[in-house]
Amino acid sequence: MDRENFLYLSDAALEGLEISPVTVADTIETALREKAAGRLRTAPKSVILPGDGRYMMSTLAVGEAPAFTILKAVSVCPDNPGLDLPAINGSILVFDAATGLLAALLDANWVTAVRTAALSAVAARRLADPNARSIAFIGTGVQARSHLAAFMAEYPIAEIRAVGRGQKNLDALCDLARSKGLEATASARPEEAMRDADIIVTSVTLDYTIEPFLDARWLKPGAFAAITDLGIPWLKEGLSAFNRIAIDDSEQEAASQIPLVPAELVSGDLTDLVTGKVPDRDPSRPAAFAFRGIALGDFAAAALAVETATERGAGLRIAR
Repeated sequence: MDRENFLYLSDAALEGLEISPVTVADTIETALREKAAGRLRTAPKSVILPGDGRYMMSTLAVGEAPAFTILKAVSVCPDNPGLDLPAINGSILVFDAATGLLAALLDANWVTAVRTAALSAVAARRLADPNARSIAFIGTGVQARSHLAAFMAEYPIAEIRAVGRGQKNLDALCDLARSKGLEATASARPEEAMRDADIIVTSVTLDYTIEPFLDARWLKPGAFAAITDLGIPWLKEGLSAFNRIAIDDSEQEAASQIPLVPAELVSGDLTDLVTGKVPDRDPSRPAAFAFRGIALGDFAAAALAVETATERGAGLRIAR
């Protein structure tokens, strides 16, 4: 432990580490097993909705290997794009778990993007078609781009279909997919994009005033939906079309005021999936992973980044 300095990693520095999506997903799987063994402890995500569509949250976790305490605070501010700012901003504090000394300060956007996509990838390893070739994106911002990278690393993706309210993000996602050799279509309606897709990723704005407009009954047998937006855009009466719905953390869900999905439809959480307590996919019906984001994901991605940067001598050392 460096008692004289702490490490600062900007989002640009974190991007520069070029950590693969598969490595992040593998690290999250390891963290889930550490939690199941009692060596990683997490608190439920805390959320405040102060109004004007803003969403403020924090996560906290402490582990033994690596021995870090990690705290993340993030704000979602929907008016930011109009100010030419990212909608999501925040910071991550990494402390030495034994002494409490600050070990690192990280910008939060890279971690938030890659850990969310990696959580989806971990669930998809159990619930998605291993030969998935097409993805439908409902929402075309940061999470769509990070999920595209994560799923391309895991599956033989050949095609995307995208639906989004912002033309700039929609065009950027389609251009990104084409630059990677994929076929990309901007679909006029969500149903058109989702009907025959192998994987569906929904990442609409976190706004509970949105009227639900997505129906799980549109999905083909064996399809997998990664629901990153708290289930807000999904019609509740259609969710029973899924034969398995996994959530990220049962304890966190029990402490949350608004459920992701009706409790009777939940098959288990991500730890249950990884440890085999939830059966793998049934190709005769679609499956879903609905999640808020968990402290474990932030812990795993941030700790991986700090260890990688330390090994490579990356980032900026700042005197205490």
